[in-house]
Amino acid sequence: MSNSARRPHVVIIGTGFGGLFAARRLRRADVDITMIGRTTYHLFQPLLYQVATGILSEGEVAPAAREVLHRQKNVRVLLGDVSRIDLEARTVTSLSPIGETVTSYDQLIVAAGAGQSYFGNDHFAEFAPGMKSVDDALELRGRIFGAFEVAELVAADHEKAREWLTFVVIGAGATGVEMAGQIAELAHRTLRRDFRHIDPGDAKIILLDAVPTMLGTYSPKLQDAARKRLEKIGVDVELGLKVVGMDDEGVDVVDLENNRRRIPARTKVWAAGVAASPLGKQLADQTGAEIDRAGRILVQPNLSLPGHPEVFVVGDMASLDKLPGVAQVAMQGGAHAADEIRNGLRGKETGKPFHYFDKGNMATVSRFSAVAQIWKLEFSGFLAWLIWLAVHIFYLIGFKNRVTTLLHWAVTFIGRDRSERTATEQQVFARNAMARLRADEQDKQPAA
Repeated sequence: MSNSARRPHVVIIGTGFGGLFAARRLRRADVDITMIGRTTYHLFQPLLYQVATGILSEGEVAPAAREVLHRQKNVRVLLGDVSRIDLEARTVTSLSPIGETVTSYDQLIVAAGAGQSYFGNDHFAEFAPGMKSVDDALELRGRIFGAFEVAELVAADHEKAREWLTFVVIGAGATGVEMAGQIAELAHRTLRRDFRHIDPGDAKIILLDAVPTMLGTYSPKLQDAARKRLEKIGVDVELGLKVVGMDDEGVDVVDLENNRRRIPARTKVWAAGVAASPLGKQLADQTGAEIDRAGRILVQPNLSLPGHPEVFVVGDMASLDKLPGVAQVAMQGGAHAADEIRNGLRGKETGKPFHYFDKGNMATVSRFSAVAQIWKLEFSGFLAWLIWLAVHIFYLIGFKNRVTTLLHWAVTFIGRDRSERTATEQQVFARNAMARLRADEQDKQPAA
């Protein structure tokens, strides 16, 4: 499809870390780039839990992709939810409010990321939103702050109040640990003097997971440090509990000996499991490539799609050498795919294997306390928190976001307040209404 009358056209699917770093890497390349995203903002997903707990605004963790790339003249950003990739025709079909758009490409980078996995229990999403989007975070903010408000209303009924003051976080990875820690800080510190008939400090925060360890990618020493800190600030850590049922009023769990029990809780957060974009299966169906249990497609060592050297799959969608599903993998993978494209256009050797440089893992536990594992070095407590602070400020996109984030962190961590406690009724209920609307529309579709 290429010809001498125009520059090669690179299409990038996704505005996350993989897509953004790929686009930036191609800023001086002699190509035209179209970035297609179901949202046109770049989401700094590691800080979504701070949006959900009122520390940061959504704008600070999700700057507009157009704003981030406005000086890069070879990039065009399009709103669209990609529904089909046709490898033979080299086209991408996306859906937007105006209908279908078909975009042709010479090279393609698929960085559509991953969504929440409920391990076959998708109906849990109604009761326990995940932590994968701005909509999730805003809905959780409404549910968390709203729980205290309802508890105040039913304060005379101690059993009902206790239900509303119980928060269950499912999944004891980094996201779950950070979320549980911030709900505890919110209850025991920020809201402590704001109510008249309830004591927010009576809130019960439960962090549970089906596996017997928390923060599974960290060393036992750091796991123990994180657990002790969580328990000190009032989080009940319950491991070896599998969620088998859920409704508005609580969670049903079974332990490792298959004993079942009920946890009454009105507010639940799902921080367990991810599933790659369904585009991965679509690509696998066209190429015969393997996909793993999380829906990630097995790629070539240079991140290209088997049989299609013009297509690269990066980030949470790519399966290669057991790469972890973290932002750094997407960043480095996006840059590597861009380098492969650029080298090909320059007549240089391509096919260079992607090697992930692990810069370490870190997670906050509470204010002034974190755990960090950087190469063979391990840190916990205040020093780890300072490292976490520096790394996250460095990777935040834009000077404005860095300044406002630092101000909000100062308000929250040095003081007691949180700048973003507003939640609208629309934020809390709109997602469920939209899900029902989509389900109704699907039911109306004629059978194939």
